[in-house]
Amino acid sequence: MGFFAEDRNIFREEWGQQQNTEKHGNGFSSEENQGGTSPENNLKLHKAVKKSIPLYVGLTTGFCGSFTSFSSFMGDVFLALSNDLPNPNTGSILPRNGGYGFMAVVAIILYTISLSLSSLGFGAHLAVALDHFTPTLPFIVTRRIIDRSMVVLGFGCWLGAVFLAIWPPDRHNGIDQNWRGRAVFATVFAPLGCLLRYYVSLFLNARIPAFPLGTFTVNMLGTMILGMCFDLKHAASVVAVPASTTAFSVGRLTGCQVLNGVLDGFCGCTTTVSTWIAELYSLELRHAYRYGLLTIGLALSFLVVIMGSMRWTVGFAVPVC
Repeated sequence: MGFFAEDRNIFREEWGQQQNTEKHGNGFSSEENQGGTSPENNLKLHKAVKKSIPLYVGLTTGFCGSFTSFSSFMGDVFLALSNDLPNPNTGSILPRNGGYGFMAVVAIILYTISLSLSSLGFGAHLAVALDHFTPTLPFIVTRRIIDRSMVVLGFGCWLGAVFLAIWPPDRHNGIDQNWRGRAVFATVFAPLGCLLRYYVSLFLNARIPAFPLGTFTVNMLGTMILGMCFDLKHAASVVAVPASTTAFSVGRLTGCQVLNGVLDGFCGCTTTVSTWIAELYSLELRHAYRYGLLTIGLALSFLVVIMGSMRWTVGFAVPVC
């Protein structure tokens, strides 16, 4: 995200208006600099125009936004609070007091935000360092070939994922249907979440410049859906394994796999950390603190109500997948 936001070469031809190839150190042509506009204004204008290019939107909002998941991040925060976060070093979760639970919550929040901000800055610095080596994509290639082919490939790949979910390759293996639970259902639901995030942000983000309402809305919505699906996945009366038996039906397994697809695919692509961090980085300090604290505080409050009401009453059962 930081690399694409700061890069000046990949989309230098923009919508085909810039045909000059002689560049200075600032990444723009000599004729542009002789036209009376400063390099700072040229860079600001280039960043604004770049946000309207489909390939740039696909790489930043599509790939980077879907690759990072705010709902999973907040889910880990709640599991750390309730001492249910799996420990890779031990087979069981060790008991601890409330003080260590609070420290675990703070640790996850701090290192996630710190690493994300550092990665965003590193990407921006990398774009500046590689300015003389980064190639420029020709306008004809991006607009007439890549943009048009992505329309066909995108829908075709999504349709292929739907067919794989309906007729998985290992459907004759009975209960051991791993494809759908691990990847296919998530691939089916992922584009829906990504498109929802894009259009909600497009409609709401510009309404309050100091508080990106669109990103905030989809992060809250995805977090709430994740909490509800997590409860259903761990409910013995729905798809989890009852404590009295270890046997389960194919219907429970399929239901658990669908919930996994919603958790990883829809919620993971509806919510985003990369865009959220980029917005925090671009806002004024007081607006950034207000936006960040309200986002984390409200999302964690939702999960405490949704997941906590089940965790601290009947408890979480073991899911079948």
